Amino acid sequence: MIKEEIKEALDMLKGTGVRITPQRHAILEYLVESMTHPTADEIYKALEGKFPNMSVATVYNNLRVFKEVGLVKELTYGDSSSRFDYITNQHYHVICEQCSKIVDFPYTGLEKVEQLAQEATGFIIRSHRMELYGICPQCHNKE
Repeated sequence: MIKEEIKEALDMLKGTGVRITPQRHAILEYLVESMTHPTADEIYKALEGKFPNMSVATVYNNLRVFKEVGLVKELTYGDSSSRFDYITNQHYHVICEQCSKIVDFPYTGLEKVEQLAQEATGFIIRSHRMELYGICPQCHNKE
């Protein structure tokens, strides 16, 4: 399944005229396989052994390209670094207030909220984001 997702993502990139470099392929593969919502630095550290000449700037530039074509979403939560989420479907996030772990949470039904907000305000609603905050099981067990 993951291999198919990577192939589809690579095909999408090729379809937009983006050249597939070995580094770009590795960054995309890491994002698809990782469920941790990594920062650019985390991606860099995970891949630096395989690509010793790759810089953090290369990772950021590729993430920007992925974001522009709609393959990743940049998640900002007020801390110093953005996290990146490979987009496969509409989902939300549960975030640990202690260790900052982010876990995907699928939920349907908020489309009606968008519609109501649009009707009440006259805004053209294009997206929404829901985040839930708490303590993950690992941090809770440490207490």
